[in-house]
Amino acid sequence: MNDEEKVLTDVLDRWAAEVDAHQPERVAMLFTEDAIFQGLHPYSVGRAGVAAYYDSQPLGMVARYRLLETRRPADGVILGYAYVEFFFTDREPVRVNLTVLLRHDGDDWKVAHYQVSRATGQ
Repeated sequence: MNDEEKVLTDVLDRWAAEVDAHQPERVAMLFTEDAIFQGLHPYSVGRAGVAAYYDSQPLGMVARYRLLETRRPADGVILGYAYVEFFFTDREPVRVNLTVLLRHDGDDWKVAHYQVSRATGQ
């Protein structure tokens, strides 16, 4: 595993754990203060929008991801592409392709851009 994969795996593991625990405020803290967030609903900018999005998700939803690609387009920036399945207690899973752009922020890496699109044929 290269350095970019290690960083992305660390951030996405923490993201998935907080999503699974239905901790929207803690999920939001993994993002930069000015993060652009595009889930399957209208986009938002900033942590408040991230928290509101995950707060609206049903209890029992869990996220499982598989990292597919990583790039380092510049110092202090890592791009990741993943396949994610969101599982629910009462319906079929939602499968998405996820692109995240991480930015080194202080002592940690934070999500500065998050965008999903529905996956087909995965």
